[in-house]
Amino acid sequence: MPSQKPNPPSIDRRLLLSGAAGTAALAALGFAPKALAQQGLKLAAAEAFSFEGLKARARDLAGKPYVAPPNPKPDVLEKIDYDAHGKIRFKPELALWANGPSPWPVTFFHLGRYFQKPVRMHVLEDGKAREIVYDESYFEMPADSPAKQLPLGAGFAGFRFQESRSGHPGRKGEKLDWQKNDWVAFLGASYFRAIGELYQYGLSARGLAIDPAVAGRAEEFPDFTHIWLETPAAAAEQVVVYALLSGPSVAGAFRFRMHRGKGVVMEIEQELHLRRDVERLGIAPLTSMYWYSEKAKATAVDWRPEVHDSDGLALWTGSGERAWRPLNNPSRTIASAFVDENPRGFGLMQRDREFGHYMDGVFYERRPSLWIETIGNWGKGSVQLIEIPTDDEIHDNIVAMWVPQAPAKAGNAYSFQYRLHWLADEPFPSPLGRVVATRMGNGGQPGTVRPKGVRKFMVEFKGPALESIPFGVKPEVVLSSSRGSFSYIFAEAVPNDVPGHWRAQFDLTVEGTDPVEMRCFLRGGDKVLTETWLYQYLPG
Repeated sequence: MPSQKPNPPSIDRRLLLSGAAGTAALAALGFAPKALAQQGLKLAAAEAFSFEGLKARARDLAGKPYVAPPNPKPDVLEKIDYDAHGKIRFKPELALWANGPSPWPVTFFHLGRYFQKPVRMHVLEDGKAREIVYDESYFEMPADSPAKQLPLGAGFAGFRFQESRSGHPGRKGEKLDWQKNDWVAFLGASYFRAIGELYQYGLSARGLAIDPAVAGRAEEFPDFTHIWLETPAAAAEQVVVYALLSGPSVAGAFRFRMHRGKGVVMEIEQELHLRRDVERLGIAPLTSMYWYSEKAKATAVDWRPEVHDSDGLALWTGSGERAWRPLNNPSRTIASAFVDENPRGFGLMQRDREFGHYMDGVFYERRPSLWIETIGNWGKGSVQLIEIPTDDEIHDNIVAMWVPQAPAKAGNAYSFQYRLHWLADEPFPSPLGRVVATRMGNGGQPGTVRPKGVRKFMVEFKGPALESIPFGVKPEVVLSSSRGSFSYIFAEAVPNDVPGHWRAQFDLTVEGTDPVEMRCFLRGGDKVLTETWLYQYLPG
């Protein structure tokens, strides 16, 4: 049955006319004639908009008590569970810019049980913003869908950019149907994702992290409450999105410049204002899933060899060191800090690209790597890695972010710029050998009784710097640890006839269950040949 709810005067269907009379009627309400091309989307009156004005709005908002976004009919939204939400589909013919001028149409997500806070969407053109008013007629849904019980103007949960109307070339060279393929999605709190160059979604980014894994405090998830979509020119090479962030502890203004190439590159500018003290302020946070890999897997926990969206944290420090920290699935939540000043970049990466290492049709081998390229002076602080226990792949249990050194106090203001590179690999590769696998087993030598409390490590490196090692020469294994002792240390070429593929082998003897921080790299004379392997071993 069609909705019998009356329409408010500003979006009365009687005003959606054609021809000169319709144009005049819309203009009287603040609509521009170009809005007639929006394929039936209902637009509110025009308001002036600028990024500087948005920054001022965030500053002003931070000085006022926090007001949560409205939640229309929570009892109805609870009924829109995972299955019911999956049956609600935005009609592609009603997409914003379905017929131009933008090459990339925009479709919208519906509210539901897991996305109950509406986000106010606006289309921006020539410095004027017009809100896109929700109507259930934008969506295909079953006749008995609980969504039909929501009021007019209930709001949207998020949005996504579809592939180009001219057809972006797919992984196999075919032209992708824009109505069935998208490349950026904003959905839930301040979370957003982009497709990588292997045409697969995976890990997420978000606008800000507030107190993740802080004892005695619940993590806060601020929301993108308002979104502005700037109308691009027909030949545009980027899309621009503005967002207002608000939460109990913060208000902020964001600008995203997003480029669709072989992957996705986003340039982000943000200004943040704290309403109250924050214990752990996470800038440019990344969120991913790591259950297990070749490194460590409980016996028969799952049939697949590996399950993860990311397998390590890559670091490029302010001093120029390259490092790799394999991810863990610990038995308790653990936060690690890598102290730095003006880091050049960091990211959660998926380095293992072999299908046979996953054997799963959900394409873990195609999940994007996500690299943060810092812009400007980020000062002193640390890249922090949060690892949370999980026993399934449905939980995102990994967070990586930059945390400024100075205390985050109420009234503080922050400005950061950075680029997000959603690719298959790091955008600025080093010639150094990279860590390609970390393996563990019982220590000691074959044919002997394996001693208790001794763990064997095999760290594999591969890269151009290792290809030039002369035949018969072995690189030096450089090791250090926070506690314990090393033995049976040596390096050898991996016996697979792959040039530049070496491994370091060593045993660690340690007592107790406290974590052990280790470092390892390969050196030839006074020349560093590999990035630094960093690892947190959890005995027991």
